[in-house]
Amino acid sequence: MSSEIVTLVTCSDYPNLEPDEANLPDALRERGLEPRIAIWDDPSVDWSKSAVTVLRSVRDYAGRRREFLDWAKRVPRLLNQAHLLEWNSDKHYLRELEALGLPTIPTMWLEPGQNLSKHQIHTRFPADGDFIIKPAISSGGRGTGRYTATDARSRSEAVAHALAELEAGRTVMVQRYQSEIDRSGEMSMVYLNGLASYGVEKAPMLHSAFRSTDRKQEEVSKAYAATEEEWRWGEEIRKVMHRYVKKTNGRDELLLYNRVDIVRGGEGDAHEFYVMEISLIDGSLYLSADPENLEKFADAIAVRAYW
Repeated sequence: MSSEIVTLVTCSDYPNLEPDEANLPDALRERGLEPRIAIWDDPSVDWSKSAVTVLRSVRDYAGRRREFLDWAKRVPRLLNQAHLLEWNSDKHYLRELEALGLPTIPTMWLEPGQNLSKHQIHTRFPADGDFIIKPAISSGGRGTGRYTATDARSRSEAVAHALAELEAGRTVMVQRYQSEIDRSGEMSMVYLNGLASYGVEKAPMLHSAFRSTDRKQEEVSKAYAATEEEWRWGEEIRKVMHRYVKKTNGRDELLLYNRVDIVRGGEGDAHEFYVMEISLIDGSLYLSADPENLEKFADAIAVRAYW
């Protein structure tokens, strides 16, 4: 078996990949592959030399989205595929999934072109409970904040947060905080080459005192044996997404990786679960949560490299 080059794509903030993926190059070598790490905007890199190019720690793409997508379209054998990155890099995709019947968290979308005043922003927040503000284009949870509707100071901070995002030309999402996350956490289900591979349970990140940050949020995760019911939910989401891809692209695409984030519906809720997010770009695959996760991802890459 010949040695094939696999390029793992990162950004200048993580020139050696993120810590969660530090052992991935060694795992690829064990499979007879020749891994190399490259920064996506490094003009000296010859991307054509790779059997496959795998996106990983490209955490700066959101602030340079158009430049990043233009780069992706020029890279041969990029996984995941460039046209999927364009769709997945803007969380307006949740609207499309909702239209196809998936339960997504109800969202108020504030658009820069609406030219909303502070008062108009204020009136679009929930009247009670906690709520989340985040930009529609972001990576690693940057720019996300949790606020309390009945606290005047918190509400004022939320207005300032939303206004700053809008003035920067970014769409703002306003969502009720799903309190079920505090009880049962958030679940991530990872699919590799279209197959259900493993699950991860994530501890709540947005505690009640949390405020927006431009820094990447650090997640606390652990390996999790998803229930048959939860895998059924994940499979339902995956099928709908692939149906959408086929409809818009004319054909389906085999994704190297697909992370589906869900949260259970609360007591008395109309839905069993809600789709939080689908990650096809730089979302963590939690390779260090369980040694088997790393092995499975390395196997999936090897399959595509020797395809």
